[in-house]
Amino acid sequence: MPAVTAGFELDPRIERDTEPLMWLGLCELRVMNDRRWPWLMLVPQRVRAVELHDLTPLDQTMLTFEADMVSKALKETTSCRKINIAALGNVVPQLHVHLVARNEGDPGWPGPVWGYGQREPYRREDLHQFIAAIKASLSR
Repeated sequence: MPAVTAGFELDPRIERDTEPLMWLGLCELRVMNDRRWPWLMLVPQRVRAVELHDLTPLDQTMLTFEADMVSKALKETTSCRKINIAALGNVVPQLHVHLVARNEGDPGWPGPVWGYGQREPYRREDLHQFIAAIKASLSR
């Protein structure tokens, strides 16, 4: 993956809970290591970005474009009913955007994924398979 923006440091909690997938331009795309939901995360590589309004108008546009591109790939890969997109930041203030594939009957449906049960890490093979499927969808 390319070098990050000078001075940018990924929050250690994001680094701990996710795996890198690929660089998109503005954002690093990461996979939440929780097999209960297909869950991706966009992390804009901007120093001190906490809120969307901390980004320049051009970066805001790029984030919207990348979120759209990733949500389409996630929906294509999982055939899910709904994509949940959120930028909460209550626990980890560094700006990051969650994209979660949801289906009726998944753990916690229809409620939010946050705070529901305990995280269940992927088996390495399953994680690599999911990453490969997302990359393939994004390359189409």
